Amino acid sequence: KYKPAGFDINLPPTDRPVRIYADGVFDLFHLGHMRQLEQAKKAFPEVYLICGIPNDEETHRQKGLTVLTDRQRAETLRHCRWVDEIIENAPWVVTPEFIEDHSIDYVAHDDIPYAGAGGTADIYQPIKESGKFLVTQRTEGISTSYIITKIIRDYDKYLIRNFSRGVTRQELNVSWLKKNELDFKRHIADFRDSLKHNISSTKLEL
Repeated sequence: KYKPAGFDINLPPTDRPVRIYADGVFDLFHLGHMRQLEQAKKAFPEVYLICGIPNDEETHRQKGLTVLTDRQRAETLRHCRWVDEIIENAPWVVTPEFIEDHSIDYVAHDDIPYAGAGGTADIYQPIKESGKFLVTQRTEGISTSYIITKIIRDYDKYLIRNFSRGVTRQELNVSWLKKNELDFKRHIADFRDSLKHNISSTKLEL
């Protein structure tokens, strides 16, 4: 079970579920996201977990292009067993007013400083100082950036994969020349595999 650690936090309420807020982009929802939300949900015996998702315009301005839209990311979160409520069009910076409006006891996030506009060193610093910051641990080896990097690194392999499933080059925004290059590579690979199989079969017969 996850134990709250890191920063000094206020005592939790005892007469109702603890209201914890976790904000994020949650693009290409993966194991790291799930574990973070599980940590928040299990931080206390009774937790009501609220997730906030900023809109696409704000997210793209702050972090760059996403794969999924804000509506798609919110809908994905609705199917996570740890999440009780989702706030769409959430603010990028969690303000005291937002915390009060939603009766939030703690904000759950990893403790890496997140720089903000106007030279702000850490947008979560005021929350940390107010005793409302609940530290969650990141999952090493998995992130949205890692997934995207892996796809880009193995770009040709994933193109061939999708072509073999009937996706057209127009759908993939691939030129005729690139498509033929990949077809040639695939034929060479098929020939090589066939040759290896025939050699192995011949050796067995001998």
